[in-house]
Amino acid sequence: MKKLLALILALTLGLTCAFALAEDEENYETGDASLDDARNQDDIGEKELLVASFGTSFNDSRRLTIGGIESALESAMPDYSVRRGFTSQIIIDHVLSRDGVEIDNIAAALERAENNGVKVLVVQPTHLMDGFEYTDLVNEIAEHADAFEAVSVGQPLLSTDEDFARVAEAIVEATAEYDDGQTAIVFMGHGTEADSNAVYEKMQGVLADMDKANYYIGTVEAEPSVEDVIAAIKDKGYKRVVLRPMMVVAGDHANNDMAGDEEDSWKTLFANEGYEVVTVLEGLGQIPAIQQLYVEHAQAAAASVEG
Repeated sequence: MKKLLALILALTLGLTCAFALAEDEENYETGDASLDDARNQDDIGEKELLVASFGTSFNDSRRLTIGGIESALESAMPDYSVRRGFTSQIIIDHVLSRDGVEIDNIAAALERAENNGVKVLVVQPTHLMDGFEYTDLVNEIAEHADAFEAVSVGQPLLSTDEDFARVAEAIVEATAEYDDGQTAIVFMGHGTEADSNAVYEKMQGVLADMDKANYYIGTVEAEPSVEDVIAAIKDKGYKRVVLRPMMVVAGDHANNDMAGDEEDSWKTLFANEGYEVVTVLEGLGQIPAIQQLYVEHAQAAAASVEG
């Protein structure tokens, strides 16, 4: 009897924790999922442009960033049917369970393309850099390449020196209203253990060459860290700090690690240093100039197989 009561108690506690977790997860509003197009329709045709993203469960940001890139590609490449694939199964499962919206993972998207008789498949990743996730995606595409007559994968956002220059110009223009001489403008990148983490240091150098010494880049999970950025801006006379994600989407990292109210969020850490803090929850994918770069990368990938 005691064992039975203990089991009931354990199950009750487990369910309580599960409900508490679910309630905590839903204790914020991410927007109306029905406004976003999951782009998982059949009737694709012979030419498909699969836009591959890590993904986000933040509905408004997904629609404005990933959806914005997809719409730009659709307008620029009308001969291709644009479809979506996410690499994060956790995000796919969460959106399905919470909103009832089904988003294809890469394997499902490739199967859909094959079943629809796609002959020419162009894949454009929305990845920032050629890191582990980009490499994994390229390898997964290669494993299914025999199902199509031609396959090409576009380059990530930051691939050439010209890419770096144009992205730097885009983020400077997007934050021009804050550039008053008394404000440090700080971009939060994700960071990676891969060698490609060097893109952040390179972007910092490009901004310096543009005489934008008040622009700083840090990362959540690598270097430079937020502590590095705080040390870099100290004693420079700044009164205000503007925080904005250097990520395609403004998802969990942007909303919580950057702009959250927790004691270890970037907003709190900079405020504790005495700065007025402004958070801008807009991903890079919302910027038209960034969308155009993805368009050009996809067009180059398509030209490589069409030629």
